[in-house]
Amino acid sequence: MADSVALFTSIGLSEQKAKETLKNEALSSALKDAVVQAQKLLGSTNIDKGTGTLLYSMASRLRDTRRLAFLTEHIAKRKITTDLQLSAALDYVKSHPQDPMDQKAFETACGVGVVVTPEQIEDAVELIIRKHKQQLLAERYRFNMGILMGEARAALKWADGKMVKNEVDMQVLHHLGPKTEADLEKKPKAHNLLSLSFPHLIGEVKMEGKTLMEQLRGEALKFHKPGENYKTEGYVVTPNTMNLLKQHLEITGGQVRTRFPPEPNGILHIGHAKAINFNFGYAKANNGICFLRYDDTNPEKEEEKYFTAIKDMVEWLGYTPYAITHASDNFQCLYELAVELIRRGHAYICHQRGEELKGHNAPPSPWRDRPIEESLVLFERMKNGMFAEGEATLRMKMVMEDGKMDPVAYRIKYTPHHRSGDAWCIYPTYDYTHCLCDSIEHITHSLCTKEFQARRSSYFWLCNALDVYCPVQWEYGRLNLTYTVVSKRKIIKLVETGTVRDWDDPRLFTLTALRRRGFPPQAINNFCARVGVTVAQTTMEPHLLEACVREVLNDTAPRIMAVLEPLKVTITNLPTEVRIPDFPADETKGSHVVPFSKTIYIEQSDFREVMEKGYKRLTPDQSVGLRHAGYIISVQRVIKDGSGKVVELEVTCASSDSAEKPKAFIHWVSQPLKCEVRLYERLFLHKNPEDSAEVPGGFLSDINPNSLQVVESALVDRSVSKAKVFDKFQFERVGYFSVDPDSTADKMVFNRTVTLKEDPGKI
Repeated sequence: MADSVALFTSIGLSEQKAKETLKNEALSSALKDAVVQAQKLLGSTNIDKGTGTLLYSMASRLRDTRRLAFLTEHIAKRKITTDLQLSAALDYVKSHPQDPMDQKAFETACGVGVVVTPEQIEDAVELIIRKHKQQLLAERYRFNMGILMGEARAALKWADGKMVKNEVDMQVLHHLGPKTEADLEKKPKAHNLLSLSFPHLIGEVKMEGKTLMEQLRGEALKFHKPGENYKTEGYVVTPNTMNLLKQHLEITGGQVRTRFPPEPNGILHIGHAKAINFNFGYAKANNGICFLRYDDTNPEKEEEKYFTAIKDMVEWLGYTPYAITHASDNFQCLYELAVELIRRGHAYICHQRGEELKGHNAPPSPWRDRPIEESLVLFERMKNGMFAEGEATLRMKMVMEDGKMDPVAYRIKYTPHHRSGDAWCIYPTYDYTHCLCDSIEHITHSLCTKEFQARRSSYFWLCNALDVYCPVQWEYGRLNLTYTVVSKRKIIKLVETGTVRDWDDPRLFTLTALRRRGFPPQAINNFCARVGVTVAQTTMEPHLLEACVREVLNDTAPRIMAVLEPLKVTITNLPTEVRIPDFPADETKGSHVVPFSKTIYIEQSDFREVMEKGYKRLTPDQSVGLRHAGYIISVQRVIKDGSGKVVELEVTCASSDSAEKPKAFIHWVSQPLKCEVRLYERLFLHKNPEDSAEVPGGFLSDINPNSLQVVESALVDRSVSKAKVFDKFQFERVGYFSVDPDSTADKMVFNRTVTLKEDPGKI
């Protein structure tokens, strides 16, 4: 180890960096070979730091080690002297994996021998500034100088970057002179508002002028084109790669193929909505197809209701799978591939118990070098049910990126499968199944969340070990929300303790719960588009999702009137009926008629017996208008019960044309339907209920006791009598509500989706 550390420090690495490098076996091996070769070519052990830095960068970024000697020679002989040239060289060898290498074309692509003089830099910058001179003089130092640098670097690809920047700065100073006080004033920030449009159910959201589809289309994400998998960083090229890619293109016709692969052991949540939008959206944006594939390899946890619910939620969000497939469709093929993996010496039967394999420091298997024929016989015995559960596993001979050794490929489970019954007693694991099912379905872009990045190398390794088509895995950041939990295990705890009713309790953030609460699918998709396709994990506040909900419901939820805490009002001089617009801002979108009888009901809070400063609604001394009715009511008599509570008002009404304009207009109902209304607040009191530092007692101790309020005697406009489950309305002055599945012919139940305005206390 000491010799290797000395070798690495001799090229300019710090001792700490040298020791870290040695922990990565593949990198340290490649770097040793490169340094030793460079020393031989130079005839000296003294390698300058610039050359050493390029050698280290090349060794750490190069995936096709067949090109190591070729690139090392170009660096040692100072044909490649800058990181820009090295990047071009790595791109070239990645996109030209065939032998022999065309050295002339390679050196042209890398700028070998190209010299850019100061005069050439000066002339090029002068031309670029002349092109933008008018705007530069008008905007002065507020002009985006990055445009000048970008065009200069494009025109002077192999020039020294510092020299180009110095020339740009000097010529700008020549034209504008030193910065003035006006130049130094801060530019006012533009408001970053999102403009929404809904041309399709999935809701294309404009973000800084870009819709969700535009975020995903073409080269917006810098993804590889179908068939150009080898151009991806980290992709492993084998002698058969190009032939396999050619066959892949013949099968797919160059079409983008993605998949959404949920495990059917729970209900989808808000985080899955991002995955659905990303997988289905990327395929849609690029004229491709997306499979809904159930990862049904664990029969102990899978139930039919989850299969149905997952499909329903995908379709509810507006997407139609190209095909619905199951990992279990491929059980026979996966088994045959496992047999081939053993034959090739890449897998073995192990008898270590599950508890021995936990963690990253598990002891090496004493059966790792077991003869191939022996493992083949034992694997057959596993398949035939001749071992007990946990007595034997099939393990793959590889080290994962997180350091975990020899992950399990097959384990024994004597549990009937929901589709294959008792046909199998061995089941493949995720690490084995996922990449091979992607390969079988000829997926082009295997999109998954960031925690699977540690499995990327095993993904590539397994496909290449079996010499089958290898897709490309791309990772993106998870979407999380505060004030909630989405773990299946924790939601089950909430259900078992009676904290929530079921997976679709409207206080949860499962997709079935959000649908029941009345969240429109367009709003959820719009929220995902606002979050964007990020590599970093995103944690959002619920009020941002609620804002998306309001924006959709404001345009789509008809207005009706409902009274949650009724106060009876008797009108002594009686009119007849009133026509109310469904959308007051656009009366062409329809209307409905409500009766206007002698008895109406208003909210208790809309009347006060004693006038208070600033109160604008009904009092014995202050009249109030009735929304949409065209009438103003005035109190004549206040009727109370034995306890002194106001139970009824007697009023007179006058046309708003003949009376003085009131300070306020209130909503009301007449001949209403009695209904139940459920008002929801956050389920948890703290932002991060799973954080032991924030909630030492655990998430179950953080339940908000006021998360659900049930109003059993609310009154609603009878025009909703024929509304169906999940129909949505705006209760005027109250909030947005959705019809709950608990509704019956005798009594309707409404869930409050969101309030009319955001509660500033929630931000």
